[in-house]
Amino acid sequence: MSAHPTSTPPLPAWLDVPSDPNDLVDGVWPTDAARDADGDLIIGGVTASALAREYGTPLYVVDEDEVRSHARRAREAFESAAARHGVAARVYYAGKAFLSTEVVRWVTDAGLAVDVASGGELAVALAAGADPGRIGLHGNNKSIAELERAVASGVGSIVVDSFQEIERLAAIVAAAGTVQDVLLRVNSGVHAETHDFLATAHEDQKFGFTLADAVRAAALVRNAEGLRLVGLHCHIGSQIFGTAGFAESAARIVSLYADLLAPSDADAAQDMRVLNLGGGFGIAYTRADRPTAIETLADGIVDAVAAECAERGVRMPDLAFEPGRAIVGQAGVTLYTVGTTKAVALEGGLERLYVSVDGGMSDNARPALYGANYSARLAARVSDAPPQLVRVVGKHCESGDIVVDAEYLPADVEPGDLLAVPATGAYCFSLASNYNFLPRPAVVAVRDGRARVIVRGETLDDLLARDAGIPPTERTA
Repeated sequence: MSAHPTSTPPLPAWLDVPSDPNDLVDGVWPTDAARDADGDLIIGGVTASALAREYGTPLYVVDEDEVRSHARRAREAFESAAARHGVAARVYYAGKAFLSTEVVRWVTDAGLAVDVASGGELAVALAAGADPGRIGLHGNNKSIAELERAVASGVGSIVVDSFQEIERLAAIVAAAGTVQDVLLRVNSGVHAETHDFLATAHEDQKFGFTLADAVRAAALVRNAEGLRLVGLHCHIGSQIFGTAGFAESAARIVSLYADLLAPSDADAAQDMRVLNLGGGFGIAYTRADRPTAIETLADGIVDAVAAECAERGVRMPDLAFEPGRAIVGQAGVTLYTVGTTKAVALEGGLERLYVSVDGGMSDNARPALYGANYSARLAARVSDAPPQLVRVVGKHCESGDIVVDAEYLPADVEPGDLLAVPATGAYCFSLASNYNFLPRPAVVAVRDGRARVIVRGETLDDLLARDAGIPPTERTA
């Protein structure tokens, strides 16, 4: 078992003692989340206790109406902001946040296109019936098979990431006898995280072209028969609050865009019509988070691009954006069952109660990977007990197996309690693993008082079936 010392302070600066450790903070939970007369958490009209009885725990729960609402709101915000400047905007759902055929149908019903980053994600989007012309393919190391599938499927755009990829894609397109729209992924030198951003002159990362190399990459695409350069793509980070980083990035990317509008081949310049500024829009994971409203983001980013284009005297391109977390994050809640509790004395007379649940880093890797903060609440009851500092941890053999680093729950939390962790719609299912041979949980969608499985949970039989050393007759759990 792995163990390591920690220097984490017992109380993060942002954590306040709540007046009510049963409350559901607006913006962190799905919009319609509430409690019934018995204190049972209700999501999409279904109680948490009913979901746990029917499907077990751990369990990913996704509020379908919440996803649909966020998708429509994002599309309307960016389309409206772009229309004020006489251009169009397209919003792609970034599938890496959470992808299933049902989610693809929800977001495309709401008017979104779909962004995928692998052959597997492309297969899911196509299986869901997404229009291939409204799919964009990303990735820093797309295989030849993935590129061939994308071209054969008729994907609307491929975001190229290296000189070798341009050459490979050109050969694939030539063999297929077709024309493929591409965007160049460009590193602007702007890195944003939450409300801070850093602008640098150098890039040291695996994605995209530097601003200097992008000019040569554009020439290579334009000289390749069958490839059509339609624009630029830039992504500056994740969980971003505010528009300052986007504005700084826009200044740099629009400068490159202006340079590429004036090639020796005037006809080629007319194909440069799209600027994709990526996503990374933040959501609230705790009561301390204050994410920027999508309308404010849309207006601020689009206005910044318009101002930069006007300053350089170039036509403003159509715009594209790729929110994923902002569409699905708030819609997700993960349910756990408490197994054990353990009080630990801290410095200064504080006491932390370790609350161990039946999942952990296998169903939510973000706290271990990024130090991400989450919230938690009792899901099947409320309590008059005073607030108790807790750390919600998983059942894995890692001291870093933390689900919620610091939170206050009623002091009488005990084994058998149902616990809910909100804002888990993005990157939890996507990053899930079978560490310690735990089966990955099911994903259940809730809407109008009904629940249905949209991704089946794994069983031990599923895991054993992959072990070639076990005869099929012995693969029973």
